[in-house]
Amino acid sequence: MKKEVSQPSLLATGRGKLILALLCAVGFLDFVDASIVNIALPSVRHDLHMSVQSLQWLLSGYLLTYGGFMLLGGRAADLLGRRRVLVTGTSLFALSSLGAGLAGSAGILVGARLAQGAGAALMLPSALSLLTTSFKEGGDRTKALGIWGGVGGLASAVGVLLGGILTQGPGWRWVFFVNPPICVLVLAATFWLISGERRRAQLANFDIRGAVLSTAGMLLLVYGVVRAPVVGWGAARTIAELGGAFGLLALFMVNERRNNNPLLPLSVFRIQGLAAADVTQLIAIAGIISMFFFLTLYMQEVLHYSPIRTGLSYLPVTIGVGIAAGVAAKLIARTGTRPVMVTGSLVAAAGVYYLSRIPVHGSYLTDMLPGMVAMSFGLGAVFVSVTTAANAGVPGHQAGLAASLLNASQQLGGALGLAIFSAIATSRTGHLVAARTALPEALTSGFSRALLASSIFLLAAALIATRTHNAHGEAGQTVAGPLPELVRA
Repeated sequence: MKKEVSQPSLLATGRGKLILALLCAVGFLDFVDASIVNIALPSVRHDLHMSVQSLQWLLSGYLLTYGGFMLLGGRAADLLGRRRVLVTGTSLFALSSLGAGLAGSAGILVGARLAQGAGAALMLPSALSLLTTSFKEGGDRTKALGIWGGVGGLASAVGVLLGGILTQGPGWRWVFFVNPPICVLVLAATFWLISGERRRAQLANFDIRGAVLSTAGMLLLVYGVVRAPVVGWGAARTIAELGGAFGLLALFMVNERRNNNPLLPLSVFRIQGLAAADVTQLIAIAGIISMFFFLTLYMQEVLHYSPIRTGLSYLPVTIGVGIAAGVAAKLIARTGTRPVMVTGSLVAAAGVYYLSRIPVHGSYLTDMLPGMVAMSFGLGAVFVSVTTAANAGVPGHQAGLAASLLNASQQLGGALGLAIFSAIATSRTGHLVAARTALPEALTSGFSRALLASSIFLLAAALIATRTHNAHGEAGQTVAGPLPELVRA
């Protein structure tokens, strides 16, 4: 009787490690640009004479097009070829980053950030779907997804760190100028390592109506959420925007049910645990991204930290995320994703709750560092476990779609969190200022309320995570290997 030869591990080869490093670099670029601009905002405002209202669009504009075009980007990768869409997105990302760095006015800078988000929406689902189709299901894929999740969690913290170093060093424009050279390396590596694909679908069969409805609905939804704290949640404009968004998305779902070649095959939601993992991601990210935003403002506006000191304050977070990602990836092979996801969300909630108790004259070592470290451990565990759970059991022809759904939930969560918690912080601060409370006390109280709400969202994420599918790696395989080195790099 012939002995069955097992398929060799791609991840054990040098080429496999290079492919994984390339795809993680793409994810890192996209994730880091959502947070790297934070510390540069005061310098940008001063140089380009931007109002506070227009300044928020440097963050919100990226999230707007990133989330709005994500579903389209993921399905295009599945139908038109993943390498083709990745190259297109990376090229757009590089050109828009260069435009942002050279921008001489607020309008050009915001426009460049919108284009950056669109490029990222093409890059990210292409890269994640390439990862899930390149590495076979089981040990290789679990290990690769663990590294991807760790890099994703790390990027949020590293973005703030790099933003501070670059802003106080060569200047805020280098927050954008660092991207094009990296994109050139990514493009070269993509053509070298990733095989070209035949187009899987003719444009005549492409669901144009679904693409228009989904993209317009997502754009309007994120725009309405971002603008709501400015114009008011109960304002007629906000109600009209959100109502219009849900109407467009409802029409999109009707279209998908009737279309023979839908942009979003609804059968994807029959994959066990996918929807619950996406919702967990959305709620958790709403709390975590907002924590970075408010803690950064607290350090700069209340404690008067310099940009580089603020950035360096997040160094323990990057280390914590890297450690947690490595441990979580190993635990998933033994316990499954659900316990890791629930525990990570609870630990992150505890860390953010600790941070919500920040005083006006706070100490980094006693009032911030313990909470930041706890949050970093939770963040690393959540990113790795959610990414693994949301991609478990996804067939190859729907890998880009699953990736786009996961990452759209992340961008929508970031936009929702910033909108909701900014409204809470602004309301509290405004009330205290009107009562003639000193500005540092008023700001701190507002940030504290927002961080408390963020911790409650993370508790909700832990509750939702109990409904996710408990995905495992192959029996008996541990998730060891290059994770710590790649994460630290």
